[in-house]
Amino acid sequence: MPQSAPGPGSARSGPGATNAGTTPPDPATVEKLRATIGSLSTATLRQLDADLPWYRGLRPDERSALGMVAQKGIASFVNWYQKPVSPAWVLSDVFGTAPTELTRSISLQKALQLIRVVVQVVEDHVPFLAPEPDQGPLREAVLRYSREVAFAAADVYARAAETRGSWDTRLEALVVDAILRGESSDALRSRIAAVGWTSQAPITVMVGSAPEDPNASLLHELRRITGRLAEDVLVGIQGERLILVLGGVRDPAKAYPRISELFGPGAVVFGPEAASLVSASSSAQAAFAGLTAARAWPDAPRPVSSEDLWPERVVSGDATARSELVHTIYRPLLAASNGLEQTLSSYLELGHSLEATSRSLFVHANTVRYRLRRVCDVTGWDPLLPREAYVLHTALVVGRLAQESRPPDAGHPGAGATPGRTPRATPGAKTRPTTAGRPRSL
Repeated sequence: MPQSAPGPGSARSGPGATNAGTTPPDPATVEKLRATIGSLSTATLRQLDADLPWYRGLRPDERSALGMVAQKGIASFVNWYQKPVSPAWVLSDVFGTAPTELTRSISLQKALQLIRVVVQVVEDHVPFLAPEPDQGPLREAVLRYSREVAFAAADVYARAAETRGSWDTRLEALVVDAILRGESSDALRSRIAAVGWTSQAPITVMVGSAPEDPNASLLHELRRITGRLAEDVLVGIQGERLILVLGGVRDPAKAYPRISELFGPGAVVFGPEAASLVSASSSAQAAFAGLTAARAWPDAPRPVSSEDLWPERVVSGDATARSELVHTIYRPLLAASNGLEQTLSSYLELGHSLEATSRSLFVHANTVRYRLRRVCDVTGWDPLLPREAYVLHTALVVGRLAQESRPPDAGHPGAGATPGRTPRATPGAKTRPTTAGRPRSL
């Protein structure tokens, strides 16, 4: 007897429905279907090879796995046609033999193309599989079954994507944690390659408070926005802090303020540039030290460079900031001679007065102006701006304290850069911003 279409009273009410109320299929048709499984499978493989160019380019093991999926799909259709039941079995019965790696090499779109070919082959053979009265119900059964298989395929790929996304997130968190701890090992390099990092540009680490209730959509939004502003990005959330490792930031003057909007309330600090992810620990440590000390500068810009927070970091006990002030400001001033250190000291101690400084040093006021410009050229910090004068004053204090235990190195490079560190300013070229208090890196 032909299988009738389900009426309103027999419609499936959920995924576990069994099509109760329909007429059982003709046993002769079922037996003929079972007898032709092999020939249908062979015809399907030939059709796949003829219709799908990408199928011909697969490796032999991938072609074999897809052929097994097609064969299992046809065999399972026969069982389903004989007794329609819940589609939950499709996941294990059809796709259970396919390796997990198949979802990586075959996209969902290609999987659906394969299902379409299989369905088309079975439909083309309907006239040979059933007498004319049974052909209509058989075609309907093929279409309904193809729908279940398509949904099952989508479910397989969705689960694979979720698993892959969870693993990628955990791996990304491990890389960020390793960078913060200063690891430099083959394992870290392997993890960096695994997360897909490709940027060869300098690295910057930006830290601040995490937004309230961080979730998967927040991480997606972070990656979407930062992806337009930088070549690569790693995102890490540790407790209440958000860490962004940015590679190849395009136009930092515009990118940093935009990225800072993604953080929660409070200060946002970015560290100095590092050459690579493996050496980005120094940038991360400077950024976290700046974040700790930022509360001492309530009017700090957002974001603010960790180098702009050198004075606050020194007060909070940061030895790295103290060393940076000595090597990048104090020692270059001593090496430059021409009375720069003495002129700067007098200018700061006499209330930033050019006239008082000129009288104290017995020189003309224009000479004081010239020497202060030279201070800016040598150090990159302008003593005529109150905030930068505070940084210079702090450098003089920590430099003199350092002299008591270690004499200044007269042979230290005049640019004041520590080994492997880019100088803050090139002598003779003023690159500092003209507005007081703005981050120097912007």
